[in-house]
Amino acid sequence: MDVLITGFKSLFSNYMLVSAMLSWLAAQIIKIFTGLYQSKQMSITNILFGTGGMPSSHSASVLGLTTAAAIKYGLGSPYFAICAILSVVVMIDASGVRYETGKQAVLLNKITKEIFSGKPELMNSGLKELVGHTPFQVIMGALLGLAVGISLSFVM
Repeated sequence: MDVLITGFKSLFSNYMLVSAMLSWLAAQIIKIFTGLYQSKQMSITNILFGTGGMPSSHSASVLGLTTAAAIKYGLGSPYFAICAILSVVVMIDASGVRYETGKQAVLLNKITKEIFSGKPELMNSGLKELVGHTPFQVIMGALLGLAVGISLSFVM
């Protein structure tokens, strides 16, 4: 039992992990309010566990991790290098490939709806349209992760 307790203490005192997770959580909570503002309807499950939206929780979490690595180990460390490359890949993917996939889903859903308009039983439920982020959403998520990582450095 002591090993389990020690393990949990280590887990929750891991500055890099906590920074990434709190950045993700903060982004997801902010999405509740930005989603409510944009769509005028509340879907906490969709906002908390869905993809897309403002700010990017992917960007927030990887930048929170990268910021913590930079502060804890320095800019010349291999930990920072790994986190920085991971951040670049994730943020480019979120605003590039996944964003374009969402735009394609919108078009395909319109085409499908038009083709099967007379036969609704043949129409599928549609492709998920909100899968990526605009560059602005990615930048805002990154700034959030940076802020959380820096803020946590003062308390951990």
